[in-house]
Amino acid sequence: MVNKERILSLVDKNLDAQSFRDEHWEGTFWDYLDIVSRNPRVARNAFQRIFDMILHFGTEHYSHMKQDMLRYKFFSDPIGHGEDAIFGLERPLMTLVDFFKSAAHGYGTDRRVLLLHGPVGSSKSTICRLIKKGLEYYSRLEEGALYTFSWRLPGEKGDHEIIFCPMHEEPLKLIPKSARRDVLKEINQQLPPEQQIYIEGDPDPFCRRTYEELLVRYDGNWRKVMDHIVVRRLIVSEKDRRGIGTFQPKDEKNQDSTELTGDINYRKIAEYGSDSDPRAFNFDGELNIANRGIVEFIEVLKLDVAFLYDLLGASQEHVIKPKKFAQTDIDEVIIGHTNEPEYKKLQNNELMEAFRDRTIKIDVPYNIRLSDEIKIYEKDFNKEHIKDIHIAPHTIEMTAMWGVLTRLDEPKKAGLTLMQKLKLYDGKSIPGFTEDSVKELMSESPREGMQGISPRYIQDKISNALVSQQAQADKCINPFMALNELEGGLSHHSLIADEETKKRFRELLAVVREEYDDILKGEVQRAISADEEAVKRLAANYIENVRAYTQREKVRNKYTGKDEEPDERMMRSIEDKIDIPESRKDDFRQEIMNYIGALALDGKKFEYHTNARLHKALELKLFEDQRDTIKLKNVVSGVVDDETQAKIDVVKQRLIKYFGYNETSAADVLNYVASIFARGDSKSED
Repeated sequence: MVNKERILSLVDKNLDAQSFRDEHWEGTFWDYLDIVSRNPRVARNAFQRIFDMILHFGTEHYSHMKQDMLRYKFFSDPIGHGEDAIFGLERPLMTLVDFFKSAAHGYGTDRRVLLLHGPVGSSKSTICRLIKKGLEYYSRLEEGALYTFSWRLPGEKGDHEIIFCPMHEEPLKLIPKSARRDVLKEINQQLPPEQQIYIEGDPDPFCRRTYEELLVRYDGNWRKVMDHIVVRRLIVSEKDRRGIGTFQPKDEKNQDSTELTGDINYRKIAEYGSDSDPRAFNFDGELNIANRGIVEFIEVLKLDVAFLYDLLGASQEHVIKPKKFAQTDIDEVIIGHTNEPEYKKLQNNELMEAFRDRTIKIDVPYNIRLSDEIKIYEKDFNKEHIKDIHIAPHTIEMTAMWGVLTRLDEPKKAGLTLMQKLKLYDGKSIPGFTEDSVKELMSESPREGMQGISPRYIQDKISNALVSQQAQADKCINPFMALNELEGGLSHHSLIADEETKKRFRELLAVVREEYDDILKGEVQRAISADEEAVKRLAANYIENVRAYTQREKVRNKYTGKDEEPDERMMRSIEDKIDIPESRKDDFRQEIMNYIGALALDGKKFEYHTNARLHKALELKLFEDQRDTIKLKNVVSGVVDDETQAKIDVVKQRLIKYFGYNETSAADVLNYVASIFARGDSKSED
């Protein structure tokens, strides 16, 4: 039974009364001036605030393809513990943050609509969701604090009425324009150039009218007017429609521009006598409530042209035009996202030239790095989320591999396969290719990642595999089950119309299955030899002899203490495993030494498994040395004596212990690999 007091203590533990009081702080206008004098950054504009919010979570420098890269930790979603983490899009995200940096400095991008462009399921919505979530979180922190104000006005019964500023305006906007420049100059003296504060425009129509009426009442005494101001902390909240707006296209007949800029409150017209009185108007359109923050336009290019025209002034002049009112100043980031077909329509529409001119497009492609694509699926399909069904090793990897292959262009370089290209992009080493040649491959195909299979499709098919009858019976899924689901869904895939593309995708599934066969054979081989230390020793011995061979030196025999010639027989026994001919052995050995030298120049240590061919050769050599301890073909024949069965059980346990299989998947793998050898595919064994 759950203990009530325990529940209450957990609730109390997660409540912070002091934070609540800080978030609901109220004070006078003069109190706010004290805050501004201590920390002018509270008056930042929306672009500055979002840029600082991203930097708040820190950065990480790294090198990729000989280029300095910057990873912004914010996009790993530290707020949501990785729930909305974005993987593998560092370059587009760097471009995105550069946009905010330029806008924060007032270099012109603050007067543009930010348009995220990419295929379906490429994280465009996730980026917007992250920024909105981050802004909410940041506004609760001391370093992200921002403030707005309310009016404290005399009531009809002698009391006072508190009326909130409908657009959450910055209190410093109440400083008359004639004095504001000098005030800002005074404030900015203590700030570096890149952190200068800019307060532009006038308050919204309601506050402007209230301000003018009070100014008349007090015969122009501005200080008396300010005594009616109650400054309060502003906590940005999408659900409460404070500082964050979201707009989604609907049927044209059921949507008009008042959803963006507010509408008349007909119930109050009788009270105030005019539909142009700001007190009879609801300033609650998405552009109104998003003031001081961000507004997201979902599928922005599906909007009616009239809506897009509203965005022109909102972006370029930072003004909106509510019905029956003059242009109203806003301070907010406008971000939209769209897919390729809609963007092509925009490009072909000559009437929308003005909108195109005021838009900064950032391409958000699919991942083309396998390791990053795998992370997307591991976030949802892991032991923590999927507790009752075992996901066999490589299931996620193979589905991700197929997804990435569909996004790559066939390599133009002769002798290079698409699978090899995928491995090069993922940082694997392939003879004859350097980082420069990989960059050249990428430059030949600038649109890679802008087409192909969406991660959503793959996620759906993995889910199908998990709920299939076989999975429910075996409590296990394997790569073949997932790949079969991927193939089965192609025939009715809603986004793939032409049969040629479907045929190509099916052919790529065959490529993935072939790669999986090689992986399985390698794992079983390693499970049979099952001695990582032995591989390391063999690798060290090989490298030592290769170094001596290429340097024309001798090798010190550890046991005799004498210098001897490099062990040619041992080196060739390893090189033969990957079909290095006698005529090419010198080139291969020099290639290995050059690779080790290049790593040393970058301050990196050589690890045998970073060179795929050498890694494979070492494992095959070790497997050959130990293959007589077990004959896999006996598994298929069904004629297994007790001694052989004991050895098979040992291999199975090694697959479970070292490679992540369970009893069912380990048995399946052994049977499958045994069937490969039984069919005569015994190159690795014989």
